[in-house]
Amino acid sequence: MSLTNAFETHTLKYLLNATSVTRPTAWYVGLFTADPTDTGSLSNEISGNSYARRPVAMAVSGAVASNSSAVEFAAATGGNWGTITHIGIIDASTSGNMIVHSALAVSKAINVGDVFRIPTGDLDVTAS
Repeated sequence: MSLTNAFETHTLKYLLNATSVTRPTAWYVGLFTADPTDTGSLSNEISGNSYARRPVAMAVSGAVASNSSAVEFAAATGGNWGTITHIGIIDASTSGNMIVHSALAVSKAINVGDVFRIPTGDLDVTAS
């Protein structure tokens, strides 16, 4: 996963100067049909058909943070979501700021009735 430009700046300010930064207090997984890029663009996020970001809790061990419980989205209803190619971690359930993003190892088409799941420990953010 890659930090967005905004959160790279946030991190550097926190680490290397006296500028105060606001730490997010909640994290949500968002699904995207195209790369949100390091700008953290939310323009390709799924919308409608019972889609909503899902909260995620992360456990940190060494330089890796992983989801500490499964993340499960509601089934698509009323229409397909399309093909999910990327995911992002965002600091709000709607709108907000993307923190990190990544391409999926394998894209996943979500049609009516399908559920997108991330098993416990399968969403990793690695500091390197």
